[in-house]
Amino acid sequence: MHAGQGRARVRLQVRVGSAVGELRSLQGWLRADPEVRRSAAVEVRGGVPGLGEMGTGLDVLQLVTGNGWSAASFVLAVVAWRQSRPQQPRVEIRRRDTVVVLMDCSEEEIERAVRALDAAADSDEGDDR
Repeated sequence: MHAGQGRARVRLQVRVGSAVGELRSLQGWLRADPEVRRSAAVEVRGGVPGLGEMGTGLDVLQLVTGNGWSAASFVLAVVAWRQSRPQQPRVEIRRRDTVVVLMDCSEEEIERAVRALDAAADSDEGDDR
């Protein structure tokens, strides 16, 4: 089943440091996670470079999620992946105007990320953007 079929869709974008290899690693990790796999389609897409950045064409991981998506499960999967990396990269998660950055993955940072993503979900519930 593909995320979004017959369900409300939510798009998230994830940037990981500056290495495309790390992005591919996170993609594989998320696709292997049963909770994420059940509720989201995960693809590497070309992103729009930020001010002063050069785009690589493969610099954003995009998730299209459905109703069964859980911000907590998603953030915990990203944190577990990040902690498995030898050089734990900065992870930026964007949902429309909401941007969450994971740097140290402290308990407070994780809780803040989940709250922010849940609040973004509440504000655009029923909107398919």
